[in-house]
Amino acid sequence: MDLARTEVAPRKGRKGNAARLGLMALPVAFFGVFFAYPVAAIVARGLKVDGVWQFGRIGEVLAQSDIRHVLWFTSWQALASTALTLLVALPGAYVFARFDFPGKQILRAVVTVPFVLPTVVVGTAFLALVGRGGLLDELWGVRLDTTVWAILLAHVFFNYAVVVRTVGGLWAQLDPRQEEAARMLGASRFTAWRTVTLPALGPAVAAAALMVFLFTFTSFGVVQILGGPTFSTLEVEIYRQTSEIFDLATAAVLTIVQFVAVGAILAVHAWTVRRRETALRLVDASGTARRPRGAGQWALLAGVLGTVVVLILLPLAVLVQRSLDAPGFGYYRALTSSDGGAFLVPPIEAVGNSLTYAVAATVIAVLIGGLAAAALTRRDAGRLVRGFDALLMLPLGVSAVTVGFGFLIALDEPPLDLRSSWILVPLAQALVGVPFVVRTILPVLRAVDERLREAAAVLGASPWRAWREVDLPLVRRALLIAAGFAFAVSLGEFGATVFLARPDNPTLPVAVAKLLGRAGELNYGQAMALSTILMVVCAGALLVLEGLRGADRTGEF
Repeated sequence: MDLARTEVAPRKGRKGNAARLGLMALPVAFFGVFFAYPVAAIVARGLKVDGVWQFGRIGEVLAQSDIRHVLWFTSWQALASTALTLLVALPGAYVFARFDFPGKQILRAVVTVPFVLPTVVVGTAFLALVGRGGLLDELWGVRLDTTVWAILLAHVFFNYAVVVRTVGGLWAQLDPRQEEAARMLGASRFTAWRTVTLPALGPAVAAAALMVFLFTFTSFGVVQILGGPTFSTLEVEIYRQTSEIFDLATAAVLTIVQFVAVGAILAVHAWTVRRRETALRLVDASGTARRPRGAGQWALLAGVLGTVVVLILLPLAVLVQRSLDAPGFGYYRALTSSDGGAFLVPPIEAVGNSLTYAVAATVIAVLIGGLAAAALTRRDAGRLVRGFDALLMLPLGVSAVTVGFGFLIALDEPPLDLRSSWILVPLAQALVGVPFVVRTILPVLRAVDERLREAAAVLGASPWRAWREVDLPLVRRALLIAAGFAFAVSLGEFGATVFLARPDNPTLPVAVAKLLGRAGELNYGQAMALSTILMVVCAGALLVLEGLRGADRTGEF
């Protein structure tokens, strides 16, 4: 009997590995063709001269003082944005984790709205608040759009939910009795928190900080709109070198630098997530929240609510108000006309274009991300599969500008002559959506009891029927949530789409950026109106997600 078991186990393991590799085939092919190949093509175009690699160009580019300044500013503003976001958002994480109060679920959705908003809309909202003619300029004559503070505040606005959801999700699942026990043994409130709760929260705080740093390190739309000619991140500089100066060598070097930096960030992030998964004992989050007690806790709740109003609601409200400045919804009515000359078609057509592209991108992202998540389900996967997991995250950090321009360079010859095809836009958007799909579905798939699948197989079910009868009913809600995230992310993608969207088929973010780049009150007002429409669509998608998700009990963002 023991011999039979030892013979069956290797066969089962080999069969499982073969199935896992089969599931990986399509995602690997997708990322190879539509991510690795375009990125490699633009790097080769920049660093190859007459078929010979010119690696000395890397040192030449990095020796330039203006490039060193871009690298310094990119790193400095990312560190400052991360520190400021943690400072502002950690009290919010505590409030959402430990306090129970009326309207908590609605407020949770509100603070998450900025994260699903396109960065172009975030930049536009803060331009309406702190820019020329903005609210602060009208009330007190104060303008921040020419300072780094506008960028930092916009980054805090955008990433506030990352900290609240990531840290707060885990905080809600920590057993409060451990801290209470420390206090009964004579520790002060702060000492108990510092010695018991803070070490347990460390992996979640580190993971959130790394994600905020990643998003701000690769910031494009916010810096493009608020930074002007004064401030430039790596992503903005790659866009400038590619589209304005057409210096592909410099763009290639900066792409390599960003790729290496992002790879290091993702490696550290993966390590912190593994610590978080294996080092903690968690409890049901529904039993850890209670109503605030005492003046101090009520003051903390009021402070967090005030922060949400000023930091999140005020910029969005000003954006809506600016879009309504023209009497009779004038800016919205102007969107139906192309008389201004900024577009070949009326700007309002960008709404339909964006929705069409986003639906196609969502279908692609769910298919590729679902297969990838299924391949990564087992925690005891080997190095090859773990490397595949890291590959899936790279599109979040590698320059979307590089990917978009790489599409134009690489996918212009048979059998992949797609440069004139509409499918290029959703393909590029799906690359950004896949990581969100994987991160949403994977924890649910890993929670499915393996014995259920084995029982189905013993009863004669094929792998497809076992998945349909066992896994699908359990992950259906996660699939819908993943599709919603992919839709929202695709709807707001800008870095790659700005190269790929044709003038007669602009997307909403591209249309907003184009209107902001043109002088005139009418163009500015139309940009505010389009941004408001985009904000409403994204917020609607998020509210649907919150309804599907219910109470957040997984600790995942």
